[in-house]
Amino acid sequence: MKLVWQILAVVAVCAVGGQCAAAAEGNPWLSLIAGGLAATATVLVYRWAVGRTERRPVTELAREGAPEALTRGLAIGVVMFAAVIANLYFLGDYQVHGYGSAAGATALVGFMAGAAVTEEVMFRGLLFRLVERGLGTYLALALSSVVFGAAHLLNEDATVLGAVAIAIEAGAMLAAAYAATRSLWLPIGLHFGWNFAESGIFGTAVSGNGETHGLLDSSTSGPELITGGEFGPEASVYSIVFGALLTVVFLLLARRRGHLVPRRRRERAEALATLAR
Repeated sequence: MKLVWQILAVVAVCAVGGQCAAAAEGNPWLSLIAGGLAATATVLVYRWAVGRTERRPVTELAREGAPEALTRGLAIGVVMFAAVIANLYFLGDYQVHGYGSAAGATALVGFMAGAAVTEEVMFRGLLFRLVERGLGTYLALALSSVVFGAAHLLNEDATVLGAVAIAIEAGAMLAAAYAATRSLWLPIGLHFGWNFAESGIFGTAVSGNGETHGLLDSSTSGPELITGGEFGPEASVYSIVFGALLTVVFLLLARRRGHLVPRRRRERAEALATLAR
């Protein structure tokens, strides 16, 4: 029952935040404010619900070290997507036609911040973390990644390739980032950095949600496997490769730090007890 209350509380605040973001669409400053409020409310509700039901310090969203972790994640996300765009550019599949919209980029800061926080709290803070308790890190990573990828099939220009790509480069990578740090701040920063670079800087489509208006007026053309097609560069083979490589790096780091939770019950209980200290 405790877990049900956690899920209901977080889903409720995420739903309200999503409605506010939709209502503010078209107004860059309202979108910025709505996204910031949605992100803040989600963090506060998660801390309250988890702390109250599990009766423990909510270390995965601790204030200490949060700015540094967010900054590191932001840098990783931006550099990773810039690498994808660089490959597309040198192949001639990404073209810049001029400057885009500063107002559009401003709106995307709020929207992407709200999306990064709510999705990380729901998929990594709740789904991955709770499944990991019963099945261990690797099965929880696989399951949460599949669910995260499948959720993107609901988007406007969704494709199976896009959903598979999201499962690998985002679902697995972000869960591995959480496992390595045992904090949601780094995956939140990474998620935001990736999405904002994709939309707010380079002006490409995000997860099949249609055109965006960022700082650059751009277009992509070429084979769907390379560019991601209508889904956007997230479905590019380059995104999949870079995401898979980062997943391996984060898992190796988690293993070195002793942050992996085994599947066997006795070993799993010991690992969870150690991580809880």
